Amino acid sequence: MSDKYYINTVFEGSFEDAIEKVTEELAKEQFGIPTQLDITNTLKEKIGVDFRKYRVLGACNPPSAYKALQIEDKVGTMLPCNVVVQELEPGKVEIAAVDPVASMQSIDNPALKEIIADVKSKLERVIAEC
Repeated sequence: MSDKYYINTVFEGSFEDAIEKVTEELAKEQFGIPTQLDITNTLKEKIGVDFRKYRVLGACNPPSAYKALQIEDKVGTMLPCNVVVQELEPGKVEIAAVDPVASMQSIDNPALKEIIADVKSKLERVIAEC
């Protein structure tokens, strides 16, 4: 098993274009983004520091979430699937999604394995298209 807990790629283009592209690709896989954390602005407002463009998109695939919640009611502690968009340098933006297989391996419920593997496949497709 890999120690890598995320799936990532580098997007060539602007930060805003990267957000738009990953949002479009997530939608194709039935993910919505019910939460967003603008780390850049939060750090500036709360502690007065400048930080690179960095946003966490809380992506949720309702059909998969529903199936998982029917099997394991505390799986909500692991939701949503976070997708990080961060500017590495002008014109280069990393897009990284959590690997749900790695993040949920502490849940000892074999019935979840198929759902989690399916979500991972969906996220891999999203990242590959970005």
